Amino acid sequence: MAGVEFWALAILASLLVGLSKGGLPVVGILSVPLLSLVISPVTAAGLLLPIYVVSDMFGLYAYRHAFDKRVLLILIPGCAIGVALGWATAHVVPETLVGGLVGLIGAVFAANLLLRRTDPPQRPATVVPGLFWGTLTGFTSFVSHAGAPPYQVYVLPLRLEKMVFAGTSTILFAYVNAIKLIPYYALGQLTLENLEIAAWLSVPAALAVFAGVRLVHVLPAKLFFRIVVWALLAISLRLIWQAAAPLWT
Repeated sequence: MAGVEFWALAILASLLVGLSKGGLPVVGILSVPLLSLVISPVTAAGLLLPIYVVSDMFGLYAYRHAFDKRVLLILIPGCAIGVALGWATAHVVPETLVGGLVGLIGAVFAANLLLRRTDPPQRPATVVPGLFWGTLTGFTSFVSHAGAPPYQVYVLPLRLEKMVFAGTSTILFAYVNAIKLIPYYALGQLTLENLEIAAWLSVPAALAVFAGVRLVHVLPAKLFFRIVVWALLAISLRLIWQAAAPLWT
């Protein structure tokens, strides 16, 4: 892993990770596909995980007073189950198949929100759906750092306040990334070379966290959630395209 092209894409990917930890909607999910242009997706996921973890520390500080405790308590057990399932099936389930399913769910959900003439009614944070979507969040996050779509399917209808939405997302995925470290290490994805590169890339990622927090503060709430939904749709369509590409190549 060397050369101008690799470092340019790696720095851009780390900036996206940092912005996502600052609360900007789902931009972090672009980091693995972006870095996969120059290295394998598995290597990219392993390289970026330490950057996610370091960025999480700054995100946790920034949003330490803005989160929904009930939502976290519901989702955390499901996410742990999902990560465990991802670890157990790491050599069995194709990443593209998982991505395609996640993309389909996210695309249908986002399109439904965008096509509605009125805002859907606010829903309470219930346990059973939360455990289901939390499990799917943990699983897809383990496979390819793509936990945002199922997470948002559960959380967006709760209509949390803007900063609480961003803080809850940041705290939950900080937890998910932390528990992913052991299985990633066991699967050989955290090499010494990856850790050395990640240490350098953590600097722009950390700076991007605070840039993301600032942008969340200044964006109007309606525009913020509109960006969330459109970003969810765009990422979901990309996942579907990626999953379907082998069918015609």
